[in-house]
Amino acid sequence: MQEIQPNNPLHGITLEQLLKQLVAYYGWEALGQKIEIRCFTHDPSIASSLKFLRRTPWARDRVESLYIEMVQGISTGQR
Repeated sequence: MQEIQPNNPLHGITLEQLLKQLVAYYGWEALGQKIEIRCFTHDPSIASSLKFLRRTPWARDRVESLYIEMVQGISTGQR
């Protein structure tokens, strides 16, 4: 049974969905500037980024934090 978490912006979002939304919003170049990891700055792709983020907790934490900032900024009308 799935627990409802209305205050958790990551609830129900896969890492792939999250990453695609970040790329759509910021683009690879800006994303690589915000979070300097090689999979965002050198020949970026969703597949290579997912592979890296699934194996690297500190990088995934940063990406998830940026996603939360993005969602909160959109909901308040900021960019």
